Amino acid sequence: MISNQILQSTLDGLKAISRVDFAVIDTDGNEVVSTTLLTGGYQAGVVDFVRSAADSQEVAKYQYFKIYDESTVEYVLIAIGSGEDVYMIGKMACFQIQNLMVAYKERFDKDNFIKNLLLDNLLLVDIYSRSKKLRIKMEARRCVMIAEASDKKESNTVEAVKEFIKASTGDFVTAVDESSVIIVRELGDGDEKEEMDKLAEAIIAGLEKAGAAKIHIAYGTVVGELREVSRSYKEAKMAIDVGKIFFEDRKLISYATLGIGRLIYQLPMPLCKMFIREIFGESVPEDFDEETQVTINKFFENSLNVSETSRQLFIHRNTLVYRLDKLQKSTGLDLRVFEDAITFKIAMMVVRYMKYMETIEY
Repeated sequence: MISNQILQSTLDGLKAISRVDFAVIDTDGNEVVSTTLLTGGYQAGVVDFVRSAADSQEVAKYQYFKIYDESTVEYVLIAIGSGEDVYMIGKMACFQIQNLMVAYKERFDKDNFIKNLLLDNLLLVDIYSRSKKLRIKMEARRCVMIAEASDKKESNTVEAVKEFIKASTGDFVTAVDESSVIIVRELGDGDEKEEMDKLAEAIIAGLEKAGAAKIHIAYGTVVGELREVSRSYKEAKMAIDVGKIFFEDRKLISYATLGIGRLIYQLPMPLCKMFIREIFGESVPEDFDEETQVTINKFFENSLNVSETSRQLFIHRNTLVYRLDKLQKSTGLDLRVFEDAITFKIAMMVVRYMKYMETIEY
């Protein structure tokens, strides 16, 4: 239902244009909003008018107009004054408010539909029938994006995201929980990655300007039909979670770039513990010191190339070999051997995943 704030703003605007005072009254005769102080005696007239068959009526310099929600009287608009001019202005005001109600009702109907669509709460026949009623295209290229930002309430973040994107008629911005905002983006025929990245950058810049911190944005793959939007949403949700575990330094990540992290995220904890025990025994390595961590990361970045890694670290080749030998003694894995390097990489990702799961469990 349309808010009283919107109703008041509408009446104030209409008064500024027409110089006629208005009031919106509910069907029990109670004032909802008005542009002036009403004198007593109008309540009984409103109740009688609601019960009558007339759509408009003039009583003691009050012009009454019924405002309908479909076929039911929702409000009564009072235009204060008499004569043809006031009657015409009152009819126009009534028409404006009624159209506002229809627009807001449609907006919230669409929002409810999109939420249920994302959460897989609709049967296929319901998707077809409701999308047709709401004039939402069944076949269109769409992608779901999720934006999370701390230090901002959900409602504020939703409104902020709406401000920072130039949404077309096919786009939807909603929220299904308190921590995230969902954007269902209708794409053109161009490069979807470029378009989604550009949208994400605009949202990040806008949220940072608004004072948000710890921004995480992720998006799923492109789908061609409305019924598949929930799949893109699930992919985006997974990308948000996986990104926090394995790519915490990134503000933006897509489902397509998750790599092996996507597989590890879906492993049950007992299987992870069994795998780590098989690799390291009972002595699971703790966090490495900064020097070792930098060495490992740089070694992997250079595809296990000792010469290039030592050059980029500004150390002698023998120093790098010493560090790798030291790591081999503590873990039993030689990173210069491809199979050991792969095992080590996966094992460290599994350890990181296990630590993350422990933090959210407690």
